[in-house]
Amino acid sequence: MIKTSDDYSLTDSAPQSLSDDDVQAVDHLRAAYSRLCDELGRVIVGQQQVIELLSICLFARGHSLLMGVPGLAKTLLVSKLAETMSLRFSRIQFTPDLMPMDITGTDILQDVGDGRRAFEFVHGPVFANVVLADEINRAPPKTQAAMLEAMQESRVTAVGHTFPLDPPFLVLATQNPVEQEGTYPLPEAQLDRFMFLIELDYPTTEQEEIEIARSTTGDPLPTLDPLMDADEIIRHQNLVRRIPTPDHIYAYAARLVRKTRPNHADAPDWLRPLVAWGAGPRAVQNLILGAKARAALHGSYMVRLEDLEAVTDPVLTHRIITTFAAQAEGIDAKGVVRRLVEEADSDR
Repeated sequence: MIKTSDDYSLTDSAPQSLSDDDVQAVDHLRAAYSRLCDELGRVIVGQQQVIELLSICLFARGHSLLMGVPGLAKTLLVSKLAETMSLRFSRIQFTPDLMPMDITGTDILQDVGDGRRAFEFVHGPVFANVVLADEINRAPPKTQAAMLEAMQESRVTAVGHTFPLDPPFLVLATQNPVEQEGTYPLPEAQLDRFMFLIELDYPTTEQEEIEIARSTTGDPLPTLDPLMDADEIIRHQNLVRRIPTPDHIYAYAARLVRKTRPNHADAPDWLRPLVAWGAGPRAVQNLILGAKARAALHGSYMVRLEDLEAVTDPVLTHRIITTFAAQAEGIDAKGVVRRLVEEADSDR
């Protein structure tokens, strides 16, 4: 493997190279990702960046929050992603009257024969591989919090018993903009559980809008071909953890996150009046994991700086809380992140 200045600096210790088997596995994952994009393209018009970020999240063992107005095919995209991966898919429609037991499950009194009855635990919809938490911010905070243990620990505690969730386990939650009526902003503790905040926008061109109308007003959408199963996904998830990462990538990620904290000495002066709360250590972890997964999906045997920069927006945007002063000036968290990245690039 050829070492270049783009891979790691002269002060770095050389990262451990992949084995020959892992190199072949990366090539296989890159080819599988290319087929995945083609297969999803049969039913999803555009949204290539969203498909990439969802794939990164899946193979990095993270969870994603999808932000967008209704009608942008968020539900369709998630269900078709599960279909191509041969995974069990479950959809939870969050409503103001949804209770935690509606998500996790509960004991129900059942007839067991001979006139006897006993309690039996009935699994809730969270017991799946891919869980779509639809419009999660339409449920009150108590119900939103029911997802926390499942997302963080891959297990559910109900009626005094703990039940493991089968891997792979991926939560994709959709969220409507908080300005819309009947929404409850997610608390910071729950936002931090999501690896990415993925924003979906309207179709970029008129032709895409026409293609969407054609594909959804004619024959039923096609059934997609399965590309891999759960065991193969788990092997790819383990592979992502082994992707070599140069020292300067770790340093870049840590330095960038530390600059988001207004009370920290590394924070630039312009940021302090604009940010009330910065990103925590989990942001550094997710930056590295996201960069590793992106490198593997693109067939790279080592994390590059471009891989890290590609995931800075979805990792950091929902972890930075801006002040009223920033909002009055029309500055949002994404603008803060992009300015920090621009300054970091100019300092290199």
